[in-house]
Amino acid sequence: MFFVTVCPVCGGENRVEFADSSVHDVTCGACGARSCVFVRKQKFEVLFDLGTRALMDGYAREAVASFAAALERFFEFYVRAFALERAADSAQEFGEALGVLEGTWRHVASQSERQLGMFALAYLLREGREPEFLTAKALGAEFRNRVIHRGYLPRRAEVEEYAALVFGLIDRLLSGMGPVGVMQAELVQEQAFARHLEALPAGVTAVFEEHPGMFRARRFAPVPPVKSAASKGGSAPLNDAAAFARALDERGAGLSVFKVRAHRAGGEG
Repeated sequence: MFFVTVCPVCGGENRVEFADSSVHDVTCGACGARSCVFVRKQKFEVLFDLGTRALMDGYAREAVASFAAALERFFEFYVRAFALERAADSAQEFGEALGVLEGTWRHVASQSERQLGMFALAYLLREGREPEFLTAKALGAEFRNRVIHRGYLPRRAEVEEYAALVFGLIDRLLSGMGPVGVMQAELVQEQAFARHLEALPAGVTAVFEEHPGMFRARRFAPVPPVKSAASKGGSAPLNDAAAFARALDERGAGLSVFKVRAHRAGGEG
């Protein structure tokens, strides 16, 4: 998938493919100027937005894969934020804490079930209660497996329901995370950016971008949970399907504009 970035020299628009590192080396097609675009966005945010764009464009099955990956990467983000938050509370040096975290994560990096277990424990230790929302039904696991592993071709309505489950879970957990942990987890990306920035050759302009998305507004301007008649305790459940519909109305337009710009700069993404 692609996004559009503006050349810092001539103002021309360039179509760039998303990179796993969030670091993009760009040569302007209009003036030839070289730049390096750093996208300040976590992996789970990029994946969910790609899923949303795929769904809006009519690629239902492809959207499911992105939504499922976004949820897994959010669980990783939560674990990292919790671990670094605890380290900060105990005044442990950031580099030391990160090294221990990276070494530990390597043991589960290729095993999603173990990663889910780490998330469940992190949630228990942070919140002091069971993550009762981690049921196969609440996570849409059976639907995900049919699509991803058994080649099921889903209807758009089914994908929208699955997207709502994933969005509701990420959105509510993200809103309840402490600012210290989130800032510490984001500092990991900033340090990677800083290392790449130091190595940039002369004549390459560094550009830092924040892209519109389904979670960015909530992260920087938290919105109080909307009460739901379906909830037992008076507040919306973690997997409230209505949350996705509201967010799509509020922020989907930003993704649409983003997509139109990308098409104008060079065709389909």
